[in-house]
Amino acid sequence: MTVANTRPDPDTQVDSGRDTRTDGPHGSDANPSAALATARVFVDELCRAGLAGVVVAPGSRSTALALAVAERPGLATWVFHDERSMGFFALGLARATRRAVAVVCTSGTAVANLLPAVIESSLGGGALVLLTADRPPELRDCGSPQTIAQAGLFVTDQVELFGRY
Repeated sequence: MTVANTRPDPDTQVDSGRDTRTDGPHGSDANPSAALATARVFVDELCRAGLAGVVVAPGSRSTALALAVAERPGLATWVFHDERSMGFFALGLARATRRAVAVVCTSGTAVANLLPAVIESSLGGGALVLLTADRPPELRDCGSPQTIAQAGLFVTDQVELFGRY
């Protein structure tokens, strides 16, 4: 298992090997993608709500979320390469801090690996906020790799669902 606790330097960002000075909490990226701009706002709101930290398992579809998390000054971030371990690490952190911890991962079975930690969270406490990146609707149910029905995956009597997108 690889765990990295990263805390970005609030004054410097490295983008493709180029060092740039920041103009604010997200740097001087004049034209971010719509996904990155949305992810930045979303992460900002989670931080304002008292998020304890974010645990990330990088993947191509969760890139915007991972970048928004990585560039957010002062946000404690850990990187894992195994989603099941990541889920339990986040749960332990949430229980220890008594604050919500976000979990970022890509789609497909990566999300399904979080189910044991989600069930433990619902039964024993520890707030987890799952930020999962699903495939676009047109790529679902057509044989695309790493694609499962994500909507409703965690809907049980023990788990609250706040929204499906």
